[in-house]
Amino acid sequence: MYYDRDAAVQYAKTWWNSFNPNYPVFTVDCTNFVSQALRAGGAPMSGYPNRGKGWWITDGWKAGAREYHYPRETWSYSWSVAHSLRWYLESAKTGLTAKRVYSPSELEPGDVIFYDFQGDGVIDHSVIVTSVFDGVPYVHAHTGPSANRHYDYSDSYAYTPNIQYYFFKIDDIFY
Repeated sequence: MYYDRDAAVQYAKTWWNSFNPNYPVFTVDCTNFVSQALRAGGAPMSGYPNRGKGWWITDGWKAGAREYHYPRETWSYSWSVAHSLRWYLESAKTGLTAKRVYSPSELEPGDVIFYDFQGDGVIDHSVIVTSVFDGVPYVHAHTGPSANRHYDYSDSYAYTPNIQYYFFKIDDIFY
């Protein structure tokens, strides 16, 4: 199974400023949005029904309802929580897998960036890379809807001098 980076990017460009009615909406929606884009790119889900393992969502929630009306068992923590998706990608050996890289210039469209704004080891935000110009990634995001934003977020209210970036290159082939 192959990762369709173009499909993931197109999804992000389509839904960055609105919500797909086929998915739940979270108050903090960044990772849900990134997960949807990854799924649109063909990333395989695994781990159901264990919320603490794998990366998955079911179709068991009512489309169009708000977050507090959903049964709690319909998605994994890694689907919806930035800190959890970072750790999932760091350790997954099958299904949706990625490699952590240490330079933004190693990323390409369809890859994922995580932000630890305080530098305290807790991931606060996630985005999907939708373009790269001269080795610099530009991203799309939810929670605060963003399109074609420079990855460093230095213009963000959440930015601090302690910010830590976690760059993940999504594998092109899934096993």
